[in-house]
Amino acid sequence: MSCTVSVSSTITATFTASIQSINHIIFLAQENRSFDSYFGALREYWAQNGIPDQQFDGLPQFNPPANSLLAPTNPGCDPATSTTTFCSIDAASPAVQSFHLQTMCIENPSPSWNEAHVQWDVHNPVAPPPPTLDGFVQAAANDARQVRPPFNDVAGMRGMGYYDGGDLNYYYFMASSFATSDRWFAPAMTRTQPNRDYMIGGTSYGYAYPIASNSNDQALVPSPPIFQSLQNAGISWKIYVNPAGTSCASNPTSQCLWQNSYVRDFNYGVTILNTPSLLQNIVPISQFTTDAQNGTLPQVAQIEPASNAGLDEHPSDTDVNPPCCSVQAGANYVAGLINAVMNGPSWKDSLFFLTFDEWGGLYDHVAPQPAVNPDGRPPMDLFSGDICAPPGPVGPNCDFVFTGYRVPIIVVSPYTKKNYVSHAVADNTAILKLIETRFGLQPLTARDKAQIDMSTEFLDFTNAPWKTPPNPPSQNQSGPCYLNHLP
Repeated sequence: MSCTVSVSSTITATFTASIQSINHIIFLAQENRSFDSYFGALREYWAQNGIPDQQFDGLPQFNPPANSLLAPTNPGCDPATSTTTFCSIDAASPAVQSFHLQTMCIENPSPSWNEAHVQWDVHNPVAPPPPTLDGFVQAAANDARQVRPPFNDVAGMRGMGYYDGGDLNYYYFMASSFATSDRWFAPAMTRTQPNRDYMIGGTSYGYAYPIASNSNDQALVPSPPIFQSLQNAGISWKIYVNPAGTSCASNPTSQCLWQNSYVRDFNYGVTILNTPSLLQNIVPISQFTTDAQNGTLPQVAQIEPASNAGLDEHPSDTDVNPPCCSVQAGANYVAGLINAVMNGPSWKDSLFFLTFDEWGGLYDHVAPQPAVNPDGRPPMDLFSGDICAPPGPVGPNCDFVFTGYRVPIIVVSPYTKKNYVSHAVADNTAILKLIETRFGLQPLTARDKAQIDMSTEFLDFTNAPWKTPPNPPSQNQSGPCYLNHLP
């Protein structure tokens, strides 16, 4: 007996998805790297690896046709002045050119309030825009000279250094395979702690310094962090903390780990600490790998940087021997976290954001952008003599109405637009807006409310998702690590 089947119609598969297809949002901000210092050479990487060129605002010397004469410069310290005194910028200042760092470890420049404003304009830190962006070398030089004993780089040259696709091969592969942005900024023109408060709460509540640095105001941030909104809406969340190098290393209890999470800056952080059912959401980083492997990731996950383990990519704060904080060691650590998600059962509905809290005082050629003050509060903890502090001159960058400088971002998901570069202006609080959009939450502040919709800018819900992720290279870890890093 034979059976004949005839087909008279065409069957068309229609793919439908939306932001509701994302069930796990994970975000990690590493420490203190500018966009130009990390991704400025991305176009060179594309040319070297046969990746089609596209619009991209990296370091100008890599714009095709590549021309090293286009490398930007900052004025250096007058060589006639002593290296033990203030770095003078004048007619005798040499031009310090953007250069490829040969060491994977550098001494810390500074992104703090005063230095950030000097970087804006070395001669007039409160000048109206557009800024000259010519104070990165002076800020780095003076920071080195104030350390006791002084850093090696009292000339501030490290402020103009960058890495390339050979140094950061994992990041360059991922940024080229998934999505990045050449208009992604730190939230505020100041250091780590206020920017991290913006990242989880949409505001620093007027702080330009870490809370309690100045006796003017030592109150915790009263407005809610994203975890409070998630908890109230019944959305699962966790904060993963690496205990290595901390007092929690041998006994990583949630109470101990809490001390190493920036949620402690908020009133709600105290509520978490005093509420066992909430405190259990703060867990050691080993749990992240377990959750990624077992399909038990929460709906929203924050990974705190492994700062005390030296894996946060932060430049070295001291001239220790052996040197601290290789960028390659940090990138390898991050690769393990991202790969755990890509190779786990939750890949199909996850979204992983890798970014940096702020630029670390490293050069970037794109100016900070106008932004919305989150809650109408001006800087309230400036010290006497600080830039913008009364009775000194003030300018438009004396309030929280400008972002900080650009920082790297990579958006990793099966729904990410492939090999995509966004040119839409945003800062790290756009991640909060994405979380709010996905779970129907209200904005935390006016800052996150004003951000772009990342679900339409970075994600593709029209074409089929990336069912099998690409196979990234192992992060190169062979680069030298030394702190006398002059070119």
